[in-house]
Amino acid sequence: MHTLSLPMMNRRRYFSTLAWFTVFFLATLAIAPLIGATRISLTKALSSEIDFANNVDAHILFLARLPRILLAAITGASLSVAGAVFQAILRNDLAAPITLGASSGAAFGAVLAISLGFSFTVLGFSSIPLAAFLGAMLAVTLVFSLVKTRQGELPTSIVLLAGVTVNFFFAALVMFIHYLSDVTQSFRIVRWLMGGLDITDYQTVFSICLPVFVGSAILMVIARDLNLISSGSQSAMSRGVNVPKIQKLGLVSASLITGAVVAISGPIGFVGLVVPHIVRLLIGPDQRILIPASMLFGASFLIICDTVARTVIAPTEIPVGVITALIGGPFFVWLLRRKRSG
Repeated sequence: MHTLSLPMMNRRRYFSTLAWFTVFFLATLAIAPLIGATRISLTKALSSEIDFANNVDAHILFLARLPRILLAAITGASLSVAGAVFQAILRNDLAAPITLGASSGAAFGAVLAISLGFSFTVLGFSSIPLAAFLGAMLAVTLVFSLVKTRQGELPTSIVLLAGVTVNFFFAALVMFIHYLSDVTQSFRIVRWLMGGLDITDYQTVFSICLPVFVGSAILMVIARDLNLISSGSQSAMSRGVNVPKIQKLGLVSASLITGAVVAISGPIGFVGLVVPHIVRLLIGPDQRILIPASMLFGASFLIICDTVARTVIAPTEIPVGVITALIGGPFFVWLLRRKRSG
């Protein structure tokens, strides 16, 4: 396995590009908490004596908006990185975090927990997120059980077909469970399936940091190998890359971070499709810079989408999954037309 190195890359370009994405992310992170249905005073919120019971501005900033924005950042970064990796490994511009069925598996787990009325906590994880994460991992396991290594590599067409099959299978189970649910359960199921960041706290945010950090770190380490694989498996093997190992490691790591964030936020679509393409158009396809840049821009993108979702028709909120779908739908059509014309 090759480690992340920049011998053939202009280091100045690498760090300057990431610096611009970092500045954009930090600006988004600083401005978003100040935008909302209720106007707040930053001076009052940051006063030396913060009393959440009496200081309304501090309560809104630190307990309502900031945890939600942090969750949006982690979710957007994770889905974007996963999308970039899926597109590189599968060599398919339309690949996304849903490709291996992680999102539909998570939906099945969450819907099953809601319909059965599960209400428990394990190691700080409540029943629905825990069931969603287990469902996501089950879906990925099923995909890999259907795919066998062939001639020293994973057959990407079979992986895609298996992912689509698992997606439809779990989607059918979700619809079946939804059909059998009562009105209260049905409302909770529909609301979860829309995707949202509105119900969160710092404990929830911190609970997904470990799997996201571990998965993202692994993807950064194998970024150079992903470059070689994206240009052709045979070429990568001739240069000493263990293609099946890197493919599985990349797909499993990307699915891990996808399952972790989807378990909390629900299936927020199109982020993992749209963001990597936008970043790739701006800076090129090199995974060594595309992965961290997608992480930063994806975090900013979802923070902005969530800010729009909670303010555009305030005091009513729109699930952020609706906003990303409204953006991603036209982008998906444009991408299809671009591929057809190319």
